[in-house]
Amino acid sequence: MKMLHTMLRVGNLEKSLQFYCEVLGMKLLRRKDYPEGKFTLAFVGYGDEADHTVIELTYNWETDKYDLGNAYGHIALGVEDIYGTCAEISLKGGKIVRPPGAMKHGTTVIAFVEDPDGYKVELIQLKNRAD
Repeated sequence: MKMLHTMLRVGNLEKSLQFYCEVLGMKLLRRKDYPEGKFTLAFVGYGDEADHTVIELTYNWETDKYDLGNAYGHIALGVEDIYGTCAEISLKGGKIVRPPGAMKHGTTVIAFVEDPDGYKVELIQLKNRAD
């Protein structure tokens, strides 16, 4: 088995694509409208779907907001320089909701950024990472 993608429902596809592609540096891999179902699927990621797990952004044309509930956790991305990455994300208009620092009860350096729909994305320092 292989993990293929994680699906997120988004309220504004263009804002979400701007965040994931321009702020987090992913690429739009494919996008398709389904007029009969009134939705659009856009797949973003850091590499081709054949070799990488990606994110599916689902935009339902008649829904601009979702109740995120309390079951969803976050998406995690490994980064080489968490402080530089957070500074770059901030300069691009990204919202850092937890600045870089050691995780509670551990030493791994993490930070959190929030996408336009309120989904959390965790950044984890990869260099000198202490598990």
